[in-house]
Amino acid sequence: MSKKKVLIVTQEMEPYTNLSQISETVRKMAPYVQENNMEIRVLMPRFGTINERRHRLHEVVRLSGMNIIVDDDDYPLIIKVASLPEARMQVYFLDNEDFFKRKFLFRDEDEQPFDDNADRMVFFCKGVLETVKKFGWAPDIVHCHGWMTSLIPLYLKTTYKNEPLFENAKIVYSSYESDNFAQYFNDSFTAKASINNLQEEDLHIYQNGSGVTLEAGAIRSADAIVRGSENLLDEAVSVLSETDKPVMDFDAEEYRAKLIEFYQSLLTEEVEG
Repeated sequence: MSKKKVLIVTQEMEPYTNLSQISETVRKMAPYVQENNMEIRVLMPRFGTINERRHRLHEVVRLSGMNIIVDDDDYPLIIKVASLPEARMQVYFLDNEDFFKRKFLFRDEDEQPFDDNADRMVFFCKGVLETVKKFGWAPDIVHCHGWMTSLIPLYLKTTYKNEPLFENAKIVYSSYESDNFAQYFNDSFTAKASINNLQEEDLHIYQNGSGVTLEAGAIRSADAIVRGSENLLDEAVSVLSETDKPVMDFDAEEYRAKLIEFYQSLLTEEVEG
């Protein structure tokens, strides 16, 4: 039997970014998933804080060269890759000088959120899916970690729903207790996020009438949800209390083993369906 394929999309991963709950979780779970007879690929942003020489990043020329449109502007997408130390697995990095060549991840030196965080998120989410298309690699599970990945579940259910590579994929979203960057997004968010044939009204699940709710939108769009933290943002708690989708509860000690079981249940559900 061929190995099941798991696409891990994350905004952070140790040792490439500073230690956080997301970066530590992904660093521990990715090799574990691979060791459990699954084929994985990890995609994340190539932030300017990542030392390319130390981590031995190099460009993947065959995957680079695409342009990603954000708010009617074209931005070149460069793909780089590195081998994760001691894990015999590769991590792919999405790079763009306008969005990622800076000394901080999401806030400037004065601790103020970057004005273009929404643009950066749209670029990353669309860039991930276009890169996977270039791989020609059909994932059985797409597992997204962090607010910066929160548009991917919607994009897979709408813009990319007829793409053969994704048609059988189960979409998992891990919700974490983190900074609520969406509160700083302005009214232009829906226009920026409306890629390809997506309409602004399709983004209504990412809004609550008074602002942008990324966690709520991602949870509503995903097939299954993982509680990545013991505590979550209020919007996530509210939506999860109403959902009938499969939910994996937070368990710091048994997270990895339970995640494999969770994946298997989703894949079994697909076969039975």
